[in-house]
Order: sequence, then structure tokens, then C-alpha cells
Amino acid sequence: MLLLDDFWIWDSWIADDGEQYHLFFLQAPKSLGTPDKRHKRATVGHATSTDLQDWTYHGTVLEPGAPGSWDDLAIWTGSVSRGDDGVWRMYYTAVSSAGEAAGTYDQRIGVVESDDLFSFHRVLEAPACEVDSRWYRTVDYSDRVTETWRDPQVFADPGGVGWHMLITARDKTGELLESGVIAHATSDDMIHWEVRPPLSAPGAGFSQLEVAQVREVDGQHIMAFTCHPDEQQEWRRAASGRACTWTLAVAGPLGPFDISQARPFRAEPELFAAPLVRRRDGSWCFVGFRNLEPEGHWHFHIFEPVPVEPRGDELVAVDGYPTFDLDVHLGGGAALPAVDPARSRAT
Repeated sequence: MLLLDDFWIWDSWIADDGEQYHLFFLQAPKSLGTPDKRHKRATVGHATSTDLQDWTYHGTVLEPGAPGSWDDLAIWTGSVSRGDDGVWRMYYTAVSSAGEAAGTYDQRIGVVESDDLFSFHRVLEAPACEVDSRWYRTVDYSDRVTETWRDPQVFADPGGVGWHMLITARDKTGELLESGVIAHATSDDMIHWEVRPPLSAPGAGFSQLEVAQVREVDGQHIMAFTCHPDEQQEWRRAASGRACTWTLAVAGPLGPFDISQARPFRAEPELFAAPLVRRRDGSWCFVGFRNLEPEGHWHFHIFEPVPVEPRGDELVAVDGYPTFDLDVHLGGGAALPAVDPARSRAT
């Protein structure tokens, strides 16, 4: 478990150097008084572990850029990949103070590099990948709807030709709660990216498909993504028990992705933005936090790994894993600090 005295922790992503797991996560100071304010103060923290359970915290590894830059307000969720040149590259979402001043979040994707995963430096003065209005919804300054261009997941082309990026985005037309799609971009050098049409269709009952990732688990490619129940159609919420994390079997890392076939991960309904990680023994687990803020509680830390395995066309917790029950959890004496139920959610 990773619980910090001075910071709230939420979305995370992991890089494995073969000896240690490097956990990168969004953090914001508790001195803000309430986590409602965290999205505008988010930086990236870093911790390491050999077993995904006991973590050593190494402080802040990435902060917003200089005032007036495209990423000067806050850093949001990303991923890390290692190139053929041995360089580690972190892809991150960023928002700017200029966008906030206009009444919205103008999400863009950037890239930083590292030789050791402890120190990163910027390699571009501009975003590495920006939303393309040919296929995706762009910001509308008439309201406070976000750009929805974030959570980059980068991996090598299966055929060995270049790199691919999966991105959380929205279709440019149609109803908001049906608009979630997986955006796609490609690159030859991991630095400069070309946006391409989406790899999924809208209309599956999700407003957004956050932190989408594809992993080969026991020979089966599995996609996992997060969508808070408030961002789902009512029929999705009713059928899933308000689950946040969803999985589905896919043919390969580039799909095709039929999001209508996604199944809720019921063992941990509040599991949110959790990377799917391979352990040293070859087994798999989710590592993440429980998003209990909508229920009126603060629970911003990384909890114990959730062991999982593929079963049919979905991913499930291994037999014997106890399903998390909020009422039992609170009734057992582990009460969590209450928050203002009238707070707003940043999306």
C-alpha cells in the first residue's frame, strides 16, 4: 500500500525495469484542505517496489511547465514506454492556465525523457499530440465541458514498425453519454505523432473510456478502461452495480475494440484508473485506488494489488478474492473522512 501523509494520490501508471516496479501517480498536497481542488494542482509522484505492495516514495518527478507554457497548470494521467534506444519516455496529459481562464480544460499530451526513471527532462516546447477535430470533439468555450484528450498509452507496433498511442477521447457528434471512443495516433520516433481515426465506435453507453490499456494476459489480449458511473448511461449503471472499471477480450493491441461487449469488474466496484501489471511469477493484478469521493469519502491512496485472471471474454478477480463492500468497510471501524457531497467532479 502507498499512503502519503502530505499528499492525496489517485490515477497511476507503472514502468517495470526488470528489477523494480516504478509507480508514477497523480498527487496533490493535502494543505489544499479539500481534494476537490486537486485537479488544478496535480503533479506526478514516483515510488518504487519489488513486489507491488511495499513502496518507497521518491518525491515529485514531474511538475507543470513555466508560466505561459501549454502545460503550466497541472499534469494529469499518462504512461511510460522504453524505446529501442534504451530511453524511457513518459507521455502525460497537461492542462494550461489559459484554458482555465477561458472556462475549460484544454487537454494536450506531452512527452519527457529519462535514462533512469528518476529524473525526466522535456524534449519539446509544444505538445507531442493534440486533438484533431476531423474525428474528435474539441473544446467548446460556451460551457465547461473538457477537451477530453488524455491518458496516453504507448506501445510498440506488433509488426515492429513504429509506435502506437491509445487516447481517451470523445466522438465529435451525438449524445454525450454515448460519445466515448479510443483515439489513435502513430509515430516513427516516439516524439512526433500523427493522429488517426478512432479504434472504437461511439454508442456503447460510456461518456469516456479513461486510461484504456491492452495487455496480453495468459495468452489472451484484454482491454481495461475506467468510466465513472456518473459518466455512463443509466442502463450501464443498472447492469453493473455502478462499477468503475471495465474489461473485454480483444483480438490484439489494436483491437478491433467493440466497447459494447465490455464487462464490469465487480470484485472492486470503486477501482479506478488502475494499471494492469504482470508480477514476477507471471500472474497479473490491478494496482490502483478506490474512488470513493462520490460516496462522500476520501480514500486517496494505492491499496493492495488485486489478483486477476481472464475468464471467457473478460477479466475477473481470482477465486477467493473478497469483493469490496463499502458498508462493511466503514462499519468495521475504518471510517473515512467525509467530504462535501455537493462538490463538483472534474472530468
